Amino acid sequence: MSNDIPVRDFADEIAGHLPGLRRYARALTGGQEAGDDLAAGTLEAIVADPGCIDRDAPVRAALFGVFHRIWLDRGAQAGQTPDSDLSAAAQNHLSQLTTNSREALLMSVLAGFTEAEIAGIMQVPAGEVAGLLEAAYKEMQASVAGSVLIIEDEALIAMDLESMVTGMGHEVTGIARTHLAAVALAGQKTPDLILADIHLADNSSGIDAVADILGDIGDRPVIFITAYPERLLTGKRHEPAFMIAKPYTEEQVTVAVSQAMFFASTATLRGS
Repeated sequence: MSNDIPVRDFADEIAGHLPGLRRYARALTGGQEAGDDLAAGTLEAIVADPGCIDRDAPVRAALFGVFHRIWLDRGAQAGQTPDSDLSAAAQNHLSQLTTNSREALLMSVLAGFTEAEIAGIMQVPAGEVAGLLEAAYKEMQASVAGSVLIIEDEALIAMDLESMVTGMGHEVTGIARTHLAAVALAGQKTPDLILADIHLADNSSGIDAVADILGDIGDRPVIFITAYPERLLTGKRHEPAFMIAKPYTEEQVTVAVSQAMFFASTATLRGS
């Protein structure tokens, strides 16, 4: 990216990458408010000092680079003020992880950056990223196990998700195809995590089903699966921290479930 690129075009390119940055920020912090605040802080930093973003690098990588510096300047997970009980519980877990390992994992799997791009974003030697990813996977496999409610109306997808979740050592409390079934299953056995599609078999909304469930059982981490993740990034209401875009990969599901489990109640997780 050349320094003489028109400012308006450069701003438009940044705007085009904001949904992806916000998805990453929410997954990193475990919350809508904390994630969006960091994303907004990134834009504010660029407006205040245009020289802080590398105009010679690809725009998306340069944008994430500014975000990463702000994340570190604010103390990363150790310095974040929890915006919920889930965030507070997670910080106890996160403080024990290898520095930068979780960030590298989320950049790789959820944002799709290469190891070389991650090294540039983090400003670390290229060879260091492979070690960070290896550490992240080891720490992810050693994480506590919990219970998961799956809300999905397509049988094959539901079976696929169930296989992935149980393969990680988690218990599936049930699979629901409709709003009413989801609420009923959650009432029978309280899950630590909810994995939900947006559109259900009865043409109801998975978002509404989850809202009703959380109203009954209290705050729980939720992962939404959707072909249109940007529709859940309006900032106008309570929105999920964790989103998986269709079509998804097993690695994306595994990483999202693992990260979301950090934000589950430590009192209800086995091995905590």
